[in-house]
Amino acid sequence: MNGSNQVPPAQRPRKIIHIDMDAFYAAVEQRDFPELRGKPVVVGGAPNSRGVVATCSYEARAFGIRSAMSAAKAYRLCSKAVFLRPRFEVYRAVSTDIRAIFQDVTDQVEAISLDEAYLDVTASSLFQGSATRMAEEIKRRIRELTHLTASAGVSYNKFLAKIASDRHKPDGLCLIPPEQGRTVIAELPIGAFHGIGKATEAKMLALGIHCGRDLERLPLATLTQQFGKAGAYYYRIARGIDERPVIPNRPRKSWGAETTFPADLSDKTEMREHLAKLAEGVLKKLARHGLQASALTVKVKYDDFEQVTRARTLGRPICETRDVLPHLAELLDRTEAGSRKVRLLGVSFSILENAQRPVTGQLDLFTQG
Repeated sequence: MNGSNQVPPAQRPRKIIHIDMDAFYAAVEQRDFPELRGKPVVVGGAPNSRGVVATCSYEARAFGIRSAMSAAKAYRLCSKAVFLRPRFEVYRAVSTDIRAIFQDVTDQVEAISLDEAYLDVTASSLFQGSATRMAEEIKRRIRELTHLTASAGVSYNKFLAKIASDRHKPDGLCLIPPEQGRTVIAELPIGAFHGIGKATEAKMLALGIHCGRDLERLPLATLTQQFGKAGAYYYRIARGIDERPVIPNRPRKSWGAETTFPADLSDKTEMREHLAKLAEGVLKKLARHGLQASALTVKVKYDDFEQVTRARTLGRPICETRDVLPHLAELLDRTEAGSRKVRLLGVSFSILENAQRPVTGQLDLFTQG
């Protein structure tokens, strides 16, 4: 390795695999209900509701349907699509089977969601240490056990492994070796950078940053001035540097719940009631896992889809709904709710710690709260 493709010195390059199940929820539905195979399937909210698309089959994606899109828009794009409510208990069960396959390869597994995980196989001697062969074996076993397909990315850090897994979907496998890392990043459109959202993408484009090569040209001081602490991350990523470790059994940092209303709300009393109900449900989940929280966040999405959050650290851990009600009201008052109509409300608790009673079981990284 030499020239601009030189990887920063280290004891030895890591071997990271990123596994991403293909259209997971929709694929499970098509597997379990053969009559859905080959049809556009949308899992999420009903088309006549305010819900959104959780995921959709590749047949639906051909019509322009995407995750997080409103179900109503998805219906407009493809009125013949089959809309299904999620069956999370089924998806969790499949995820448990998949996780067992990961654990047969390495105990260095960081689950990101029900259908996505990073594996650090640097120390593994399987297949003479070939991470690509390990990824092939994982894909084969997933298909054999679940009759579903996964895409895998292999590289020397998490960022590039994630980029690699997206390259040949579905059922893909892509290797980005260290000597190719910076070349791949240089040619990558800025909107394809994992972790860069629409707002940041728009700001970068306005600054003339269209791809990784443009990002690499900017000095650290400029990036920090424009993007704050994230500027240092962008500076390193543009050079193929991502030292984030794979963190096994990553503890959950927050628990929350939200709801989208059938009709926009304008009454703040009604909003407070909904927030209280959401908080009560989350606190019950925390209690079941032997946890309590010391920070609270309220999320508000207005009728024009603008979204804001308001948060505060509490004076002590909160366990009871009645104790959190004044804080919910205060945080709601710090928004424009009431003067502006609201389509969604959410509540989340963070700064988690064990409650006085012992935790009855380890948090399942593949479950959703």
